[in-house]
Amino acid sequence: MPGIVDCHVHVNEPGRTSWEGFWTATRAAAAGGVTTIVDMPLNSIPPTTTLRHFQEKLKEATGKCFVDVAFWGGVVPGNQLELRPMIQAGVAGFKCFLIHSGVDEFPHVAEFDLHTAMKQLQGTGSVLLFHAEMDVHPTTEKIGGDPSQYSTFLQSRPDIMETEAIRTVTELCLQYRVRCHIVHLSSAKALKLIQKARQAGAPLTVETTHHYLSLCAENIPLGATQFKCCPPIRGSANQEQLWSALKAGQIDMVVSDHSPCTPDLKKLESGDFTQAWGGISSLQFGLPLFWSSASKRDFQLADVVRLLSRNPAYLSSLGHLKGSLAPGFDADLVIWDPETGFQIQEEGIHHRNKLTPYLGFTLQGVVRATILRGQLVYKDSNFCSEPLGKHLLISQKMNQAQL
Repeated sequence: MPGIVDCHVHVNEPGRTSWEGFWTATRAAAAGGVTTIVDMPLNSIPPTTTLRHFQEKLKEATGKCFVDVAFWGGVVPGNQLELRPMIQAGVAGFKCFLIHSGVDEFPHVAEFDLHTAMKQLQGTGSVLLFHAEMDVHPTTEKIGGDPSQYSTFLQSRPDIMETEAIRTVTELCLQYRVRCHIVHLSSAKALKLIQKARQAGAPLTVETTHHYLSLCAENIPLGATQFKCCPPIRGSANQEQLWSALKAGQIDMVVSDHSPCTPDLKKLESGDFTQAWGGISSLQFGLPLFWSSASKRDFQLADVVRLLSRNPAYLSSLGHLKGSLAPGFDADLVIWDPETGFQIQEEGIHHRNKLTPYLGFTLQGVVRATILRGQLVYKDSNFCSEPLGKHLLISQKMNQAQL
């Protein structure tokens, strides 16, 4: 099958290499049949919000990548004049937050900042990604309750935070006709807004993640903060609606949103969901996670390719190189056995930090080998001796061609 393209990965290098790093992240990717990742502009220090910071990240990543890596830039208040230089330097596009990002060095944007950024992006063919949650008064006022109960955290991030943010995104997308993308959709209630905007001609795409499709709120144990992420994992009825939307083509792709941290930041001793870092580690396990559930819902292998390889490649302006088995494309392949089961155990995890909600899960689909541009990078638990991955710098002309 074409190698998987995971366009939502927090590598955290430079600056937070105790959380992850290019060496461990790309080895985990290779072990999971992922041949291309796109690195998010946060939680590295510095974040990828200026040309100089982008160049610093490229330097840090050199010689450490076992798979190919592209890079998102970031939109933060006041950096609008950095956007075009970063496009020229090869970022795949940009990400912004409509709510606190979790790290102070990547501040969220106000409406004024969005209009300023959109004007810079018009005509470039680039894309703006949105963490689509918004503080909505008064529903987000402090909610009491036991902080070790998952329901307490879930009540603090209601669906309306997503739907109101997505309403803002759809209006901007229609006004400026700049490509927009909603990352990690968790609430199925926003799907109607997205459909309506697309029908009106908005160049809008949307992803969901493996955790929203594989995990549900009802099954999260007391104090199990390894399940915390933002937006939150919601209930099983919502999850079934996400699966239906995937089937209907209303959701374009499925990604990991791999967002690791050191174990202490998960506050496992207290089990306090309100204080724990929000993020789930799953880069290595996306293919079997997706297939284990999708195969029971009559999804075919062609659907896996579309949702995990081809569409993420197109979003990242790599649709001419990645995500398809065709002449002229990079020979990136995953060789896997969809019928064999395996259990996720700590010793088999290649992320730097092994904490994941999937520990102990039995999944369908074993990755046997991963091939990057025709070269074997992973086979049966063994890696190639040296990193063979490249930096994928996106040319502006290719961006224009995607419009």
